Amino acid sequence: MQVAHLDTELNRSENAWVRGTNRYLPRDIAVQWVKAVADDFHSRGCAIARRYAYCLLESPVRPSIDAGRVGWTFRPLQAQAMQDAAQVLIGEHDFSSFRAAQCQARSPVKRLTHIHINRRGAYWRFEFQGNAFLHHMIRNIMGCLVLVGDGRRPVHWIADVLAARQRSAAAPTFSAAGLYFVGPVYEPHWGLPSEVPAYDHLP
Repeated sequence: MQVAHLDTELNRSENAWVRGTNRYLPRDIAVQWVKAVADDFHSRGCAIARRYAYCLLESPVRPSIDAGRVGWTFRPLQAQAMQDAAQVLIGEHDFSSFRAAQCQARSPVKRLTHIHINRRGAYWRFEFQGNAFLHHMIRNIMGCLVLVGDGRRPVHWIADVLAARQRSAAAPTFSAAGLYFVGPVYEPHWGLPSEVPAYDHLP
């Protein structure tokens, strides 16, 4: 669901743009859709939110076929504890405790509007939506949620981490495996798709 824009004087059908571009792309990259937009549209500047998903395997044994594509924990997780902890992070906050040292964002204040956690078999899917994210912010949040979920930290610990505004107060950065950008969010008047089939295919 990465979105890009370009200016061109070529006049081709949307289908021709999709199929023609994909002809020259590697097998693991494919244009999903094309739409003509107004001149004032900007793929980054017009986005009102960004969405990420983190896929996590809960299993006594490390991932095999999904190695590199999912995070992993061998300890059992409790959904309610993680959901209660996640709610503390909803809203506009100073997320300095979840910010990597090399982050170049001008402000640590971001607004999280949505954290949804669900489970299917041995796989957990965490979905995050916010106006913007700091470097490693989601992976650092994941580290904290997993500590709460497996009982090593109480639910109220997340509030203490957030209030500390110190990276040292939070859990270690969780694995990059399992983290996916699942697209920007735009105002409805642009008429752009909000999802593509791959959105439902994540582990």
